[in-house]
Amino acid sequence: MNRVQPSAKSVFLLLFFHLAVLTIPMAMRAQAVTVTGSVSVTRGKANQKSSTNAGVVLWLTPAAGPDSSGSTAAPPSKGRFTLLQKDKKFEPHVLVVTVGSEVLFPNQDPFFHNVFSLFDGKRFDLGLYESGSTRSLHFDRPGISYLFCNIHPDMSAVIIALETPYYATSNNAGQVTIPNVPPGAYILHAWSEGASSETLKSLTRPLTVSANSSSFEKLVVAESASLRLAHKNKYGRDYEDPAPPGQVYGRP
Repeated sequence: MNRVQPSAKSVFLLLFFHLAVLTIPMAMRAQAVTVTGSVSVTRGKANQKSSTNAGVVLWLTPAAGPDSSGSTAAPPSKGRFTLLQKDKKFEPHVLVVTVGSEVLFPNQDPFFHNVFSLFDGKRFDLGLYESGSTRSLHFDRPGISYLFCNIHPDMSAVIIALETPYYATSNNAGQVTIPNVPPGAYILHAWSEGASSETLKSLTRPLTVSANSSSFEKLVVAESASLRLAHKNKYGRDYEDPAPPGQVYGRP
């Protein structure tokens, strides 16, 4: 039987097809850019510059409309995060997670903790648990959760659950870097613990991301110490007087 030999043209077209398929993912990755910008935090009525610009969270969501082509984000991957309890503090104080992620709450203090949140965001009560143990929780919807300890009134933290993978937290210098953002039209959002809802709303703005435009102008975030969230314990009562220094809580 005579075998039909492929022509030089068909071989070329076949090679071209395979090369095109292999290079499509690389081209798509090459399109993603790093969005950069900065924030400046001021405090008080005199709008004095803060000693640090860290802790401001910024994120991008796809904008609706004809200019939003290419900005439809894939569902963010679920992760596993840790909010440590040590030296009567939460570390980190502000934790950003993607929706569906699991957060671990290890207790590395030599006494009991009781983490709870009864405000906007995810409402929960992890109950009383001892040194060396860990509780965990899934954050299954977007929102901002303010966390406290039912035993130690000075302990507080914030968990922000987002439906986008494009987010970052400012460093001490106020610099912000959001990597791997596909070109398109987005809305830039900001959150800062001491800023009012009106201030945060004023910081929201459209942002077009492209190879030639991948930064935003400096945002000035006005905070007020009086806006730090005051709270009672999980029963809605005032906290009892703190235990003497160094006292270890016994098993209940």
